[in-house]
Amino acid sequence: MRSDATAGDGPALLDGVRRWLAERSAEPTPARVAQALRAQGRVLGDAEVLGAAERLRSELVGSGPLEPLLADPAVTDVLVTAPDRVWVDRGGGLELTPVTFPDAAAVRRLAQRLAAVAGRRLDDARPWADARLPDGTRLHAVLPPVAVGCTCLSLRVVRPRAFTLDELAAAGTVPPGGDRILRALIAARLSFLVSGGTGTGKTTLLSALLGLVGPGERIVLAEDSAELRPEHPHVVRLETRPANQEGAGLVTLEDLVRQALRMRPDRLVVGEVRGPEVVHLLAALNTGHEGGCGTVHANAAADVPARLEALGTAAGLDRSALHSQLAAALSVVLHLVRDHAGRRRIAEVHVLERDPSGLVRTVPALRWDAEAFARERGWERLRELLGGDVGAL
Repeated sequence: MRSDATAGDGPALLDGVRRWLAERSAEPTPARVAQALRAQGRVLGDAEVLGAAERLRSELVGSGPLEPLLADPAVTDVLVTAPDRVWVDRGGGLELTPVTFPDAAAVRRLAQRLAAVAGRRLDDARPWADARLPDGTRLHAVLPPVAVGCTCLSLRVVRPRAFTLDELAAAGTVPPGGDRILRALIAARLSFLVSGGTGTGKTTLLSALLGLVGPGERIVLAEDSAELRPEHPHVVRLETRPANQEGAGLVTLEDLVRQALRMRPDRLVVGEVRGPEVVHLLAALNTGHEGGCGTVHANAAADVPARLEALGTAAGLDRSALHSQLAAALSVVLHLVRDHAGRRRIAEVHVLERDPSGLVRTVPALRWDAEAFARERGWERLRELLGGDVGAL
């Protein structure tokens, strides 16, 4: 008898095991799962029981067929669009894997179980969920009919250890010698934003930069989903919380930024600026909280002022007031891109200036080059901001 003896009637057998465990309030340990299997009347040898028990236990408490992918240290994203369409990203673009699910119902069951583990509701009344799993993995799931044909499952893997700046330089995210600019940026306590599109490595770069902050400084992080993992001895992490089924208990990023300001931060960090929290962040950076930073979605560094303007206007801050605060609060924008081969790199570094109309715009200071950062017209301004002996950079 083959060790995949459960393949033919997997869903029915799994339901039977679930019921057996639930009736006895039993934990899904390998021994208990094996006992439940035998209770289903299956005639299996010890080796077959152990193999089937491991797969069924993976379905019950793990991530099922996705477990080997999530365990791969090179994988950053796992995406499921159909039972036979499971994709991964290992840093070189999306790859179709041989991993499959028995059917669309199996994908739905996995998505609902993972959402439940994260304390989120996922059903026909609430057909999507955005949550963080206990190991830090970011989960997003959408059920049919909103997702056409099959449940759409997206998992963003958060590694327990942040990359160092030296590792990012070795990987080509930072050009040769560019790490000295970034170290000087942190040492000068300049406020900055890391911009870029989805999956360009904004969080990875920000975590590495926060690891350069002096050990005597206190970093307070405010995030929608706790993804930043700076290697630093004094980090306070705050995370938003959705409302419960009664509509109570909501904690927004705006709430967290307000609370963070009362926690004596040496560095105030907003994981992703994407809502009304921009008003409080800019106000904080204008009132003595130097060295604050965060990430923002933008197509180019030059688009960051317009992006912040849109967020601030939606929060009730008029255009002129926002640009006045922005000019005084923010100094540098680091923009990341991902090329056609999937490689992530810092494409440009911009400084901010006000034009004659009083509006803030960004000015290119450095541009990516394979040999080193190429200097642009804003370099002299950036060098002034960095201070110290940076002329040889």
